[in-house]
Amino acid sequence: MIRKLADKDQHQVFAFLSEEPSINLFIIGDLEAFGYTSEFQEIWAEFDDLNTIKAVLLRFHQSFIPYAKGEFDTEGFVSIMKRYNQPILLSGKSDIVEKFENFEDLTLGKKQVTYFAECLTDECLIANDVEFKKATIEDVDQIIELRKSIEEFHVRSDARKILVQAMESNTARTYYTAENGVITSCVSTTAENSLSAMIVGVCTRKEYRRQGLATSIMHKLFQDVLDEGKTLCLFYDNPAAGRIYKRLGFKDIGMWTMYRGL
Repeated sequence: MIRKLADKDQHQVFAFLSEEPSINLFIIGDLEAFGYTSEFQEIWAEFDDLNTIKAVLLRFHQSFIPYAKGEFDTEGFVSIMKRYNQPILLSGKSDIVEKFENFEDLTLGKKQVTYFAECLTDECLIANDVEFKKATIEDVDQIIELRKSIEEFHVRSDARKILVQAMESNTARTYYTAENGVITSCVSTTAENSLSAMIVGVCTRKEYRRQGLATSIMHKLFQDVLDEGKTLCLFYDNPAAGRIYKRLGFKDIGMWTMYRGL
């Protein structure tokens, strides 16, 4: 049986998700920040005969994230997703979301497979004297502009709205360096929750690269998040970037697949 979840299901669904808190940081973070009654967020769960959760499906705006620990009613989740605009923006643990590729009537976007890594320790971090600032709402336009200038980045049309909402709900933060009022490098978190935080948006303007700015900011941001008792997570698909992250203490824990729209 699949049904939409409500506040009364909080304890049961968090117990289910917390067994893999890093993999589920997006779902956990969105539920902690926005709950079960907002118009842009919904969550459903499949239950077995003993009323135990087998799988969940989160909708956040036009994005969907499924999670399961074994076999689940993929067709039932597809019927829910088809109620919304296509192509579907879908992401999640690779062995879970790739099951949805078998449904011809579900339009998925461009597929991207990345490594999923986490960091539990600050033993690889070092102090540095690079001057940085924590971004406020007034800095959002510059952050989005910088991200759009990065060839490898896919910046959604609603990126500004999502970033503002994340800042206001304290589910994201950005540290940056600047020169003459212009942001030169920045690093962000997203989906921050009581257990973990995802690192995103590591970028530097072309003319300021190879100065170690982003790495220096990462040391500061990582230390602050770890000091709060949270696990750090990130995606990467570039082996060179992976080597940098591993020197900072990250270890691969799985693969993550995203379908980003046509």
